[in-house]
Amino acid sequence: MQQIINFVIRNKTFLLFLLLFVISLGLTIQSHSYHKSKFINSANFLTGCVYESASGISNYFDLNEQNDILVDENNKLRSQILNSGDSIVATNSIIDSVSYNGRYKIQSAKIINNNYASSKNYLTINKGEKSGVREDFGVITSKGIVGIIDNTSNGYGRILSILNTKSRINAQLKSSNQIGSLKWDGKSGAATVQLTDISKFASVKVGDTIMTGGQSTIFPKGILIGTIDSFVLDISGDTYTIQVKLFNDMTNLSHVYVIENLDSEEIKHLENPIDE
Repeated sequence: MQQIINFVIRNKTFLLFLLLFVISLGLTIQSHSYHKSKFINSANFLTGCVYESASGISNYFDLNEQNDILVDENNKLRSQILNSGDSIVATNSIIDSVSYNGRYKIQSAKIINNNYASSKNYLTINKGEKSGVREDFGVITSKGIVGIIDNTSNGYGRILSILNTKSRINAQLKSSNQIGSLKWDGKSGAATVQLTDISKFASVKVGDTIMTGGQSTIFPKGILIGTIDSFVLDISGDTYTIQVKLFNDMTNLSHVYVIENLDSEEIKHLENPIDE
């Protein structure tokens, strides 16, 4: 303890300078939006590098299981391609992106960090602005939705997970086309989310499939989400709150697909005109 005190006394000038420098740097970043954005992008880049290194080590011990998942995904994708009129763009002899009816572009990415234990969970992927990934792009696997890109750096992207209390996604009952809002209450665990605002007159059954409703510029209609586990009428008695068991295992994600709506800007401009 005495050695620590002696060290502080000997270097008090430098330590005081360092403290004041950190405080001034923090105030500068907080008070200037340009400096703040640069700091966030730099932080995303550094944390992305750390996450990618850690992910590489953990994935080495999980290769057999991940190979099985990839084989299953490839088989499903081949089946979808053979049974649809979609056009394919190949890169280096590997299918890297798909144009769905000319409106959606899809590219593959890899999860390098996955949080699912807090109320506001995020994931990080190894694709960013240099790969054309931007905010408000949807992210899915072959089993269902994962979340929405909410921040990017040059080489990495952050996903607002569906296991985040801030997440809101348009969804519907496959059997009746009833539209609702998919959210997470933060306390149901990593396997269950909630679908709300479903009319009490809707036909709701345990086991029915829930999918994306297509009434947004992020996800196309029909992306799988999960199945109805249980449901109750809200206090008002007008709508249901439905417990949805996810198809995705959100605790074990590796490879994902990022969806870009090529008509997004046109639709937003039409729906939100700028007054001249």
